[in-house]
Amino acid sequence: MSRPATGTTSTAPTARQVWTRVRGAALVVALILTGGLALATLQSSDAHGALDPRSADPHGSRAVAELLKARGVTVTLAGTLAEATAATDTGTTLLVTTPDLLTNTQQSTLRSAMTDSTGRTVLVGAGRSSLRTLAPGVTSALSVPVRERAPACTMETATRAGSVDLGGERYEPSPGTNAAACYPSDGLPTLLVLQGTGPGTGTGTGTGTGTGTGTGDTVLLGSPDILYNSRLDQRGNASLALQLLGSRPHLVWYLPSLSDSSATADTPADDTTGNFLSLIPSGWLWGTLQLALAALLAAFWRGRRLGPLVTERLPVALRASEATEGRARLYRKANARDRAASVLRTATRTRLAPLLGVPVQDARSPDRLLPALSARLPETTAEPRDLLFGPAPADDATLIRLADQLDALEREVRTS
Repeated sequence: MSRPATGTTSTAPTARQVWTRVRGAALVVALILTGGLALATLQSSDAHGALDPRSADPHGSRAVAELLKARGVTVTLAGTLAEATAATDTGTTLLVTTPDLLTNTQQSTLRSAMTDSTGRTVLVGAGRSSLRTLAPGVTSALSVPVRERAPACTMETATRAGSVDLGGERYEPSPGTNAAACYPSDGLPTLLVLQGTGPGTGTGTGTGTGTGTGTGDTVLLGSPDILYNSRLDQRGNASLALQLLGSRPHLVWYLPSLSDSSATADTPADDTTGNFLSLIPSGWLWGTLQLALAALLAAFWRGRRLGPLVTERLPVALRASEATEGRARLYRKANARDRAASVLRTATRTRLAPLLGVPVQDARSPDRLLPALSARLPETTAEPRDLLFGPAPADDATLIRLADQLDALEREVRTS
């Protein structure tokens, strides 16, 4: 009777199995793409950025710009340094949103314009790199979080506004500097008004009348939060912003940008272009460090053993002979005669040791096993050392002969 033909069973995964395996990763990728598209859509819907007087987003400044216009202040937006300096005159307030973005050459040009003018210059978040040129004699200290702060000074502008949301940069004027320091944090102000030496005499506090009769001054604002749309209606933020920016009839709102042609002739004052890490916000650096720490903890958690191994019940019971044959085929396919001979000899020595009165842990020692075997079989014709501890067989025939000789030796020991 002929055997029925058996078809070949494919071991390749089916489409359903592939989908089951990759659906988790596909879901994560889909969520990331969806989030990225949503974020890009939201950002593209707003044509302007932070502190832009045209922007109505939470970090824009359209609200304060509209309030200033309603009070008769002309607001001029400047995107380049040339536009900002050209629009500045004696009756002007010049607002510089990110002075640290200016290059050394741009800062020198801006400083010259500030010196020639008796108007007001407001520097938002000016740090160490820009203070050297734009506010000589003032140094910055470690920044602090933005929170509600009291004026703690007698300057009319601050006392009228009351408590506001300030923080960020803190300033320390050199001794003898004619300055009004308000909203301190640990003794250092987050708002500093430096009095100028233009024609006439004035307090430089900015009362918001729009007369422009005071002498020129420089205002250092530690953080921009009082100018944001989202914070303008909180506490005295609107009052302080309108007084600082509305003391002159004309406000030049300067948004520095690296696309400015005057910035290409020089590097930023803090030379951040040569240091990639300095271009990354500190929050991202801390976030990366936390993610790395979390990854290490997860690897430790997943890698450590939570107790002894648990025997798993196999879905199919395999006979020992089938497992032996399968391993033998693997040895044969790899031409691993040395490994096969080692397994055969080790198994024989392990079975012979209890029969010869030798501890199992000493079965691999020729000095312990061979003397006991010679005492048990003094007249054997086999060479125990070559059988149990000899070299690897040179071919398959020698390996088969070794297996037969090991079986014969074991039977001889059992029957002796």
